[in-house]
Amino acid sequence: QVQLVESGGGSVQAGASLTLSCVASRGTFSPVAVGWFRQAPGMEREFVASISKSGGIPKYADSAQGRFSISRDNAKAIVYLQMTNLKSEDTAVYFCASGRGIISGRDSFDYDYWGQGTQVTVSS
Repeated sequence: QVQLVESGGGSVQAGASLTLSCVASRGTFSPVAVGWFRQAPGMEREFVASISKSGGIPKYADSAQGRFSISRDNAKAIVYLQMTNLKSEDTAVYFCASGRGIISGRDSFDYDYWGQGTQVTVSS
């Protein structure tokens, strides 16, 4: 079983940048795709970005395209989500998840292990 831990969240002003990290504290996600999702208060969890096993074929939600960048370092077993030009609507708890396969997906059903999340708060 894979145990994931996110870090890097915080409270920032609009326009600022943050980089979230996801590591496997137990097990590994090196053989599979990894995704980032977020959930704002009172809202459903939504897809943000994902990356395949090899690090190619990144996918982004429309809201993240052009502002967020997902990357992974399989040697260090870390996946990053670089977020720039943050907006108040980016405020949410951000979760990373390990995929069921090597190709990344946009649906939560494509992922089987989830971290506990890290809070990102953007004030305008």
